[in-house]
Amino acid sequence: MSSSYVYAAVRTPFGRYGGALAGVRPDDLSASVIRAVLATTPGLDPAAIGDVVWGNANGAGEENRNVGRMASLLAGLPVTVPGTTVNRLCGSSLDAVVTGSRAIETGDADVVLAGGVESMSRAPWVLPKPAKGFPAGDTTAVSTTLGWRLVNPRMPREWTVSLGEANEQLQERFGIDRGRQDAFAARSHRLAHQAWEDGFYDDLVVTVEGTDLTRDEGIRPSASPETLAGLKPAFRPDGTITAGNASPLSDGASAVLLGSAETADRLGSAPLARIAGRAAHALEPQAFGYAPVEAANRALARAGIGWGEVGAVELNEAFAVQSLACLDAWGVDPEIVNTRGGAIALGHPLGASGGRVVGTLAKVLRERGERWGVAAICIGVGQGLAVVLENEAAA
Repeated sequence: MSSSYVYAAVRTPFGRYGGALAGVRPDDLSASVIRAVLATTPGLDPAAIGDVVWGNANGAGEENRNVGRMASLLAGLPVTVPGTTVNRLCGSSLDAVVTGSRAIETGDADVVLAGGVESMSRAPWVLPKPAKGFPAGDTTAVSTTLGWRLVNPRMPREWTVSLGEANEQLQERFGIDRGRQDAFAARSHRLAHQAWEDGFYDDLVVTVEGTDLTRDEGIRPSASPETLAGLKPAFRPDGTITAGNASPLSDGASAVLLGSAETADRLGSAPLARIAGRAAHALEPQAFGYAPVEAANRALARAGIGWGEVGAVELNEAFAVQSLACLDAWGVDPEIVNTRGGAIALGHPLGASGGRVVGTLAKVLRERGERWGVAAICIGVGQGLAVVLENEAAA
């Protein structure tokens, strides 16, 4: 089997719920980043793309009917380029990268465009279809923005608690107090703001046509453990999780161009990183925040390395508490984790976050001269995904 490589990665700025990107359809957000990532590789004939693999967690609104295919058509790709959409909830675009890399390694494609999108602002309300016509009673509209909806009554109740309650249970299990969570969240905002000031995101983030958002909309440079400590718990009266130490609802899209070793000749440029290992893991649905632990451990084993060799980690910060639980389990130096900010500050548009962490990790490895890095993400309903990248220039 051949190897698969990351050649380019871009994303939109991540917008706040109801914010600057709320007026843009998710298929248009997707088309925007597809055009942008191809603009970074002018040597690539778009007709050579073997597949477009796109992640999306909702699928209930304007991103229905295979948004990956819709986006490629809207972006102006040749109609001969196929496209598919994958749904692994928060890990959808990381799953798209995994799927695309496998296609390259097995020889099914030489170039794959992976990525994902979510417009949580535009996620629709849905109505359950009545079993019979002309029902006499009322029907409740259900929001598809986040979390469980239209739950099968056969599901055990402990599995279907809210995402916030699930993470309150996690903090009880591991004893991660409010102070640690708020300090972690404040660090995310501080590092994200500094990354933008340093110009780190200048070539990773592209504006969306028809909008003037140039930076991630949720970053709060003034956030501190002291200011975050003043926020009320969101899920339990005496809880530890607040709007300040959890990722916000967001809008955005990301794209990652994958290729074989031979793709370098076609593009006239070297790859950014090699995909060296990958893994998925699952456990009890309410413990989803802890699932990246074993996913990353397995991905590292498949890459043939251990945590002692890892120089950078990009872990999607769904909640501060689950991020800290993962870091504690891995035993890694927290200073190598999310060095350019994380989802608590940057935002977490569900279907786009996996592509974000891959693109950021590839750049961080090259910036810091590190060889090995891990991108990981927790996923609702009890799953986690991880990908190991190798910066061969540092080998």
